[in-house]
Amino acid sequence: MSDLTTFSALSFDCYGTLIDWESGLLSDLSPLLTALPSSHPWHTTPLLAVQRFNDHSEHLWATQPKLAYDANLVESFRRLAKEQNVNLPEETLSRIGDGPGRWPAFADTVEGLLKLGRYYKLIILSNVNEANITRAVAGPLAGARFDAVYTAEAIGSYKPSHDNFRYLFAGARREFGVDKEQGGLLHVARSLTADHVPAKELGLRSVWIARGGDKPEGYGTGGDYEKLKGEGKLAFEWMFQTIGEFADEVERQFAAKEQE
Repeated sequence: MSDLTTFSALSFDCYGTLIDWESGLLSDLSPLLTALPSSHPWHTTPLLAVQRFNDHSEHLWATQPKLAYDANLVESFRRLAKEQNVNLPEETLSRIGDGPGRWPAFADTVEGLLKLGRYYKLIILSNVNEANITRAVAGPLAGARFDAVYTAEAIGSYKPSHDNFRYLFAGARREFGVDKEQGGLLHVARSLTADHVPAKELGLRSVWIARGGDKPEGYGTGGDYEKLKGEGKLAFEWMFQTIGEFADEVERQFAAKEQE
C-alpha cells in the first residue's frame, strides 16, 4: 500500500464521512414519510427519499450558492414535501435546519480521529453553515481535535466548486505551512461527486471512505461509483470502508517506519 506517512495534514468532508448524514437526515424526514400512503415506495426503500432530498439540496447549492446550509435544508424539505403533495407545519420543516449539529457520528469516527490527530493536522472542509458545524464539533464529534474548520458559509460557495478547495489550499498553507503542491495535504471523503471528482480535477490526492458506496446498493448520495470510474473522473489512491480502518492503517505504517 502507498505511503501515508508523507502527509502533514488531512482535510475531511464531514457529513457522510464523519457524521452519519443519511440516517440523521432520514430521521428528520420521518414526518413526511409517515404522511405518505402505505403503498409509497419510500416506505420500502427510505434511501430514495434521502436521494430525492439531496437532488433538491444540490440544485440549491448550484443555483443559490450564498444560501446558508440550514436554510438550504429547510427549503429542500419544503420542496420535497410539496412534490409529494404533503402539507407539513413550518416547525416540522424548520427543525431539519439544525439537524447537522445533532446528527450522530459514525461509531468509528471519534476514535479514528484521535489516532489520526497524533500524526497530522486535521481540517474540516464542509458544505454546512458555521452554527451547525460548531454544534457538531462540540457534540457528536466531541473528543476529537480539529485544527481548522472551513465551511461553505465562510467561503460563499458549495463543493464541488473549486473555490472551496482553493480556500482549503490557501488556509492549509497560511495556517500550517502545508502545501498541496508539495504533497503535504491528503483529502479524506465519502462523497465522490462533491469531493473526489473535484479532487482529481485539482490534483489533490485523496482517500475514499466508501462506507458501502463501492456497491450499487450502497451508493446513497455519494454518486455512482462505476459510472464515475468508467468516465475517468476519480483518482483516489486509497479506499477504506471506515475512518477507523483508515486510522488503523496509518498507525500501522507509522509504527513500521519507526522500526526501520
